[in-house]
Amino acid sequence: MEQSLAAKHHEERRAAALAMGGQAKLAKRKAAGVLNVRERVDLLVDEGTFHELGLYATSPVDADKDVTPADGKVTGTGEVGGRRTALIAYDFTVKGASSSSVSNKKMAHLKDMAARCGMPLVFLTESTGVRMPDVMGGTGMGNGNEKDRFRRNRQSPWATAVFGYAFGSATWHTVCADFAVFRKGTVMAVSSPGLVSRATGQEVDGEMLGGWKVHADVTGLADAVADTDEEAIALVRQFLSYLPAHNGEAPPVVEVPEGSGSRSEELRTLVPESRTQVYDMRKVLEVVADEGSVFPIKARFGKSLVTALARVDGRTVGFIANNPMFKGGAIDADACDKATSFLVLCDSYNIPVVFMVDQPGFLIGLEAERNKVAGKVINWMNALSQVTVPKVTVMLRKNYGQAYVNMGGAGTADASAAWWSAEVSFMDPRSAVGVVHGITEEEHPEEYARRLDEMARDSTGYDVARVYGVHDVIDPVDTRDYIIRSLRDNHLARTNGVGEHLLSGWPTSF
Repeated sequence: MEQSLAAKHHEERRAAALAMGGQAKLAKRKAAGVLNVRERVDLLVDEGTFHELGLYATSPVDADKDVTPADGKVTGTGEVGGRRTALIAYDFTVKGASSSSVSNKKMAHLKDMAARCGMPLVFLTESTGVRMPDVMGGTGMGNGNEKDRFRRNRQSPWATAVFGYAFGSATWHTVCADFAVFRKGTVMAVSSPGLVSRATGQEVDGEMLGGWKVHADVTGLADAVADTDEEAIALVRQFLSYLPAHNGEAPPVVEVPEGSGSRSEELRTLVPESRTQVYDMRKVLEVVADEGSVFPIKARFGKSLVTALARVDGRTVGFIANNPMFKGGAIDADACDKATSFLVLCDSYNIPVVFMVDQPGFLIGLEAERNKVAGKVINWMNALSQVTVPKVTVMLRKNYGQAYVNMGGAGTADASAAWWSAEVSFMDPRSAVGVVHGITEEEHPEEYARRLDEMARDSTGYDVARVYGVHDVIDPVDTRDYIIRSLRDNHLARTNGVGEHLLSGWPTSF
């Protein structure tokens, strides 16, 4: 009889914990077309693999213990694409998924487990922030222990999907992550719009303060954007498929899809011969990479530079590529931040880097200087000099100035080639004529033409190859094959594709 009563009591406690914030709140979410926390978990992990930790946790405040199932955070492990993964999911139906000392303890345990055991860590975030009554006053603040809470050494990948309102730790875990996808309608900020309005006297709404467009287009904190909960979770699963489970192993190798490499002849027409004619570099990457494998990162931010995970010959690579469709391919301050952040990702998780180069230099002017472009250029160079994964550079057309170095020139890459259409120099010869001789084509057409011919001399890919500034000059059609061969030559065979991770402690969020 006692055992039966114990079993009944256990089932009652389990049902209460699984009930989340109650039927009324769950029904309201369902009517709005928004998944609840356990539905999100079920979508993320492979069926039947979730092992929950902390189901019976509640608020440490006695008055709240019966209304805080799992203390607002669903935590545990499960398989994602067949690999064990740690998981922290916020339950907005329980006090707005606000954080207390207990839920913080749960989250700390999962973060530690992921790093210690070599598992990716996924956050499904939606929160009002800290649970205010718990932290008010000196005792509330003094009880905290934040020493290592947000130290990132990138032992294993972190990915975050952001849904709805995200304040407090939901924000911190998002900006710490290696990948963050924002569902449309999301608002993420340090503090809520109401608090900001009261503190500043300035009326702001959520979208203006930290809406998904702000973070996708302006701050660059959103690596991807999704229309629905389901799409956001699918993007997390896809991102993790490119990465190793931890930094001690190489990324997974997959079967090469049928048709990969079959479109190489298109490269001769996709990229116009005239260096002033624009084209979309993203189409070039689709041809060079394995069929259907290009996965853009920060696609809406710093658009003159493309950063994307992809596969070439079944292996994960990270593309950094100029895109003449935007600003003529000129690299601005945002693009510098984007490149540096991507180098950190690749170096931390043993992903070779491939530069596809067609750029007129760094964007100059008042706005550029006020956006600290000089410092960002050197941050990029500092990061690049510490990258220990293989780096391959392919120069397509124009390649000028300091950006020549940042984009894998001057010996900063392990393998480099130029298309036969490449033009390399300190600056655009047309600009150089004006700088050196102070003349324009309109005022002195004959002298301008003569001086331009002088400035443009010795700037072909063959001239760079003559001094071994590149290792080969290639037909555009051979680009994919060149990358494959170069990666085979430089894939850190002695260490099974695992680098030194010198950038693993690089600060997050630019």
